[in-house]
Amino acid sequence: MSKFPQTEAFILAGGQSSRMGRDKALLEIGGKTLIERSASLCAPLVASVTLVGDPQRYAQFGLPALADRWPGAGPLGAIATALAGAHQAWCLVLACDMPNATSAWLEWLLTRAVKSPADCILAETDRGVEPLCAVYRAACAPTFATALDSGIRKVTDALALLSTEIIPENLWRKFSPDGDLFQNLNTWEDYLSAKQRLESQ
Repeated sequence: MSKFPQTEAFILAGGQSSRMGRDKALLEIGGKTLIERSASLCAPLVASVTLVGDPQRYAQFGLPALADRWPGAGPLGAIATALAGAHQAWCLVLACDMPNATSAWLEWLLTRAVKSPADCILAETDRGVEPLCAVYRAACAPTFATALDSGIRKVTDALALLSTEIIPENLWRKFSPDGDLFQNLNTWEDYLSAKQRLESQ
């Protein structure tokens, strides 16, 4: 049985990967694609793992997949798609291109979330909040859908409509001494650097 049966995970595998030049979700580190790495982190913790992305493109992984309900709306559309397809009370949303995420951090975040009165629990870095490694109440789905339908596209603008609990750096940094917990792989150089570092550990 999962540690958080009232929670499900959604791996965001869509995106244009325009700067990468290829589908980043299918890139491999340590013999596993980024999708597989993300799913393996989440699976022991939650009731189910679902991909948000083209079901045909990612059929090889044998995971349920949701086509983006708001194509072209960026990360906000992907998050809204996840929440709209949820069956549990809580949704762990994780972008597939965060190779430094750890199971210890995700377990801590989920433990915090299920006790929180907030709609969304997410960390803050010097770049701002991190909505693509966060926990949302499934009940927020109508709020996100309404925001998108009204023309909102920035995730932070949609978050302003919710009650949020922000995890400060002094708490999440315990899980990431190097401070790279939320690093995204946006370019080929990012990928090669992460691949070399993680495969040498």
